[in-house]
Amino acid sequence: MLIEVKVPQLPESVSEATLVSWKKKVGEYVERDENLIDLETDKVVLELPAPQAGVIVSLVQGDGATVVSHQLIATIDTEAKAGASAASAPAAAPIAQEPARVAAAAAAAGVPENAIGFGTAVMPAAKKAAADAGIDTSKIQGTGRDGRVLKEDVAAAAAKPAVAPAAKAAPAPAVVVPLGDRAEQRVPMSRLRQRVAERLVESQSTAAILTTFNEVNMKPVMELRNKYKDKFEKEHGIKLGFMGFFVKAAVHALKKYPIVNASVDGNDIVYHGYYDIGVAVGSPRGLVVPVIRNADQLSLAQIEKQIADFGKRAQEGKLTIEELSGGTYTISNGGTFGSMMSTPIINPPQSAILGMHATKERAMVENGQVVVLPMMYLAQSYDHRIIDGREAVLSLVAIKEAIEDPARLLLDI
Repeated sequence: MLIEVKVPQLPESVSEATLVSWKKKVGEYVERDENLIDLETDKVVLELPAPQAGVIVSLVQGDGATVVSHQLIATIDTEAKAGASAASAPAAAPIAQEPARVAAAAAAAGVPENAIGFGTAVMPAAKKAAADAGIDTSKIQGTGRDGRVLKEDVAAAAAKPAVAPAAKAAPAPAVVVPLGDRAEQRVPMSRLRQRVAERLVESQSTAAILTTFNEVNMKPVMELRNKYKDKFEKEHGIKLGFMGFFVKAAVHALKKYPIVNASVDGNDIVYHGYYDIGVAVGSPRGLVVPVIRNADQLSLAQIEKQIADFGKRAQEGKLTIEELSGGTYTISNGGTFGSMMSTPIINPPQSAILGMHATKERAMVENGQVVVLPMMYLAQSYDHRIIDGREAVLSLVAIKEAIEDPARLLLDI
């Protein structure tokens, strides 16, 4: 029996996705629920599991293809015996026996016949690369199965000396252009990177962004952490870091100055009666900002557990779209990479963002004496359309005071 593999229903906020890389090839056996391919959206990467066990009959869409909800992307023959090897899997027969059915399914999904693997064809990734490079695929000798034109064939053609005006177009994506010792590589942006670029430009073009700076003495928090970190980890099963203190301090400040926790919606100011704090986390795909919901209702241990979980799943690409959506205020820690000072960009529709930086020992004057203290620069960017300098400065001072005197967080003063 031939099973159609389709793109699942994408979240409401996501209109399309990109096929990252197939985990299986035509003719290979796949187990039920085994990941077939990763679907990259502008927020997360989703895994697409096999609906049934069987042999991969055809890959309707290739790596890098743009797809939408319910679009046909592959077919599986479920009549193959479980545990069959790729060498013994009856991959060729189903293609020969049921080309009309697969072609009809592909047509229904809006897929051209030459993209589903019948006879000499141009693979989707190759077709896209050729279109970007302005190359006529009919003049390329395919090296794939049954003479199919692959992306590598397009890359080889793009590297040849130009013989026609079309060949002078920009090189194909992910193709190295040999220029002696000054080679260049053109790589398409991932959907996440495109979305990040779009939102950063949106932020700078729509908000009146200003940044206020301050510095904080990290000694009190460092001493508190060193004193209790072992007991904390034993009691809660999580290491005591510094980010939890800053999340608590940010909530403390936002309660005092609600406008910093607000957002702009047209000509209205929306005051949020909750504190959803986004924490910027690095991942192989780029910077993502999962959100700690109702941070004001969480203990320090609960916050640290969420941050650790976010960090782990960001590396694995397991964060959900819901976890990356919303947020009323964001904290970004460039200090983990050694940054001494920066001006963070607001994550719209939020109105402010806190930038943490590296902690360095510096000579400071304390009670008329020069002492060496571990100091960190803080930067808070804010939307001056609704936040005046007074609230911006005082809210940052409130964060500074809470970090320098953690007892304030317990006493709420």
